[in-house]
Amino acid sequence: MLKRLFDIVVSGVGLVVLLPLLLSLALWVKLSSEGPIFYRATRTGRYGQPFKLLKFRSMVVNADRVGPGITSAGDPRITPIGRMLRRTKLDELPQLINVLRGEMSLVGPRPEDPRYVALYTEAQRQVLNVRPGITSLASVAYRDEESLLTGSDWETCYVQQIMPAKLEIDLTYAHNATLWQDLHIILRTFRAILFS
Repeated sequence: MLKRLFDIVVSGVGLVVLLPLLLSLALWVKLSSEGPIFYRATRTGRYGQPFKLLKFRSMVVNADRVGPGITSAGDPRITPIGRMLRRTKLDELPQLINVLRGEMSLVGPRPEDPRYVALYTEAQRQVLNVRPGITSLASVAYRDEESLLTGSDWETCYVQQIMPAKLEIDLTYAHNATLWQDLHIILRTFRAILFS
């Protein structure tokens, strides 16, 4: 209950305070390439419920129809401005709306594409018992995930190595989540972004 109240207050205040930045980024995305401002990705949320995750569009139109659900190093579908948005994580800011709606939390396991959730073991599916988050310890640890996904067999690398490692971190969080830990993860996220 306290975590949800924290999410509502911070996401609401964040949307108001960041409104000028959000409008500027929206205009930048719109003018930089053809297509909508936002990308609505289907992700698996709490208790396995699908929802539409919001991001500023960082890829070409219909990128999800001409390639995989995750991006690898040097993915040609990413726009020049999209690269900057992804590097700074500014593309994630619209997810404050997902938090306000109750589909996400500020902190929690990153929501996964349903195609990869289908590969979870029964134990790994326990990660779905908490709301997915904008940030997590796993997303901080694997901040440069795209750079690890190289070569022709990058998806196998993701499914067999990276995804299980991230889920292990997320499961530990899901079993021991506290508001104090959330604050610590938020600070670590800001530090990782600022000093990357």
